Amino acid sequence: MDFLIRAVANYALYAVGLAAIVVWLRAPRAEKPAFAVAGVVAAALVALGVKVAGTVWSDPRPFVVDHTTPLVRHSVDNGFPSDHTALAATVAAVVLLWHRRAGAALLVVAALLGAARVAAHVHHWPDVLTGFAIGLVCAALGAVVARALAPRFSRAVERRQRTV
Repeated sequence: MDFLIRAVANYALYAVGLAAIVVWLRAPRAEKPAFAVAGVVAAALVALGVKVAGTVWSDPRPFVVDHTTPLVRHSVDNGFPSDHTALAATVAAVVLLWHRRAGAALLVVAALLGAARVAAHVHHWPDVLTGFAIGLVCAALGAVVARALAPRFSRAVERRQRTV
């Protein structure tokens, strides 16, 4: 069981990112720019969001408080919020806005990632839940920006298609 916890805690984020790339590659050409902008804006916002949240609130990691050995190597720093969970939720939620089934599956993976990080003793539940919430908010904001710019993308794609 420890092997599975370690694997999910360490590698599920990469699986979410790889799956998002595959969904983006398979998306219709006209949707790719807005999809990419949403992802980039959301990723930038989540980086900022977790920094701000970590500055506002501090939560020592479980292995520090409980004097246990974590299942995955981790530095002794602020565990709030879970960066891994926040980024995985952000990517999954952006995918959800363009491809519901894949996005829903990736949200489940993001939730499992958070649970594995709790089971690995590197986060408490509030760290993971807050990270997940920050991720969802940042994905929504990234989508708002992308949708606001979508008409520009559509015109650019149309112009390019006419010249080809």
